[in-house]
Amino acid sequence: MAKSHKFEDAILIVAEKVDDNKYLASIKNAFTTFLPFVIVGSLGSLLNNLISSPTSGLAQWIPSLTALGPAFTLLNYCTMSFMTVPIIFLVATNLARRDKVPEHITGIVCIAAYISMVPNVIPGPDGTTVSGLVTGILGAQGLFIGMISAVVYSQLFGKLTKIDRIKIKMPDSVPPAIATSFNVLLPILITLLCSSIFGIAFKSLTGTYVNDFIYTFLQTPLEIMFQSPVGIVLVVLISQLFWVLGIHGGLVISPIRNPLMAAAIAANIAAASSGTVPDQPVTYGFWMNFVVPGGAGCILSLIIAIMLFSKRDDYREVAKFGLPSTVCGIPEPVYFGLPVVLNPTFAIPLAITSPISTAIAMFATNIGFLPCNTVDVPLGLPVLISPFISHGWQGVVVQIICIAVTTAIWTPFVLISNRQAKLQQEKEKEQEAATLEEAEVDATYGVN
Repeated sequence: MAKSHKFEDAILIVAEKVDDNKYLASIKNAFTTFLPFVIVGSLGSLLNNLISSPTSGLAQWIPSLTALGPAFTLLNYCTMSFMTVPIIFLVATNLARRDKVPEHITGIVCIAAYISMVPNVIPGPDGTTVSGLVTGILGAQGLFIGMISAVVYSQLFGKLTKIDRIKIKMPDSVPPAIATSFNVLLPILITLLCSSIFGIAFKSLTGTYVNDFIYTFLQTPLEIMFQSPVGIVLVVLISQLFWVLGIHGGLVISPIRNPLMAAAIAANIAAASSGTVPDQPVTYGFWMNFVVPGGAGCILSLIIAIMLFSKRDDYREVAKFGLPSTVCGIPEPVYFGLPVVLNPTFAIPLAITSPISTAIAMFATNIGFLPCNTVDVPLGLPVLISPFISHGWQGVVVQIICIAVTTAIWTPFVLISNRQAKLQQEKEKEQEAATLEEAEVDATYGVN
């Protein structure tokens, strides 16, 4: 028991540290804000295939629809292939808000600092170069160095803005917006000089740009680990251990998980656009459809097990009430209505069902049955419909298998809860009988 409490305390401390860490919280909030753009960008790829493609879309029969192809491609480019820039801005503004420094100026400074460190020329076919930024710098390959830049330079800029000696003071008659612009002029200059000098020095010392270095030695290994069966199952297990204690595990791990999933869907779309097979299985759509079908811990499966095997009226009522929202991936009424969290009876299945469901989907991917998706789906789409949109009919089959297997895992624990309810009822009856007997004895002997 003591070891169990120590483990729970350790998990709670980790969750509290993550939640209180302003850097991780800012990254989490940035990707939460940007998620709709990721989904819209992936829909651009879907619309291209369904409408303007001359081989798989309506353009087979209506050739004029091919003219819409460039528009759908740009829909993807302005969101997925450009994601590093808005992510830098969002992370920086979130940090600036916490530090109480000018938010929008901080965001722009961090974007400029990032651009100052990366290559600003594109090699041409004849050995010449032209000014410009390659797509990898703006898209998913720049995510990690972009986030690092947002953290480092937002903090540097924030500290500089609080040094009165480098502020250019304006008379009180000057409008506040203009006064602020002059106040931050030298902090902007110093911040961008630091980023530019660092970028040049790094290139001179290592022979490579800092963005290429971070992508090769940090982002790529993390992506490989995250996309492996063992790696993703461990990540999901960690997330579920937080859920067991009533902590939103998805939010705890999202600062690491979300950038990797965004990079994965961008890589899949790029592969499909170039005519190659997408090979990054773990995306936001994968997570929603196979890691947490019906909610983290596969709560839809719990509801099915309750409706089939539970003899507890309270559980059945909560299951009926929570079914509509759980089908759409919102299981909170069941989580806290039964409750599932902080419930020793349900701790084991809550911890292991999502990892097992993940392992099933990864196995289906590795044998070539489940394709890697190029279309992400938003939260709220019902089960079976969501995997069909993102993964096709194969996704529906795999999700059904996942739900069936996890229902089988939940069932024994639902039966245990039946026995617990029965024992509790028997105990209450014994207590009532003992109370009545005591009352009769008191009445017999005239005890008041």
